[in-house]
Amino acid sequence: MSQHFQAGDRVLWNPATTVATLFVRMTEAMVEVAGRPSGVGPDTGRDEYDIDPDTFAAFVNALTARYLSTNHPVLTAMLAGYLPTALVLVERSGRDVPALAEAVSRHDRDIALHPDAFDPDADRHRLRVLAAQHARSVPT
Repeated sequence: MSQHFQAGDRVLWNPATTVATLFVRMTEAMVEVAGRPSGVGPDTGRDEYDIDPDTFAAFVNALTARYLSTNHPVLTAMLAGYLPTALVLVERSGRDVPALAEAVSRHDRDIALHPDAFDPDADRHRLRVLAAQHARSVPT
């Protein structure tokens, strides 16, 4: 079995049911972190999730900005588990993620008290590489 994530009639992703369920639950958990709605609707009952592409792109942009603005290794690891696939879906919807190109300043929340690991350029590059890898593994 598989699920469809789609924006209108355009299928963005067709993962196995377990993967789809995990992605949806991770999305729900990320809403509070992003501080905005995700744009991912509930299962329509037809093994489909409708995505509002503009809302989802803004949601992923907020998470990407949060990822790039922190030096907290646990937070970045958690976000790095979600963001590459989300970035692929944004790209497939014809939207972009401005945070991937904007200048980044360290935010004063989620600061880890260890040797500084703040490197938004390296983190940006890592996200792009992971998203490219995921794009090859994310069936439509």
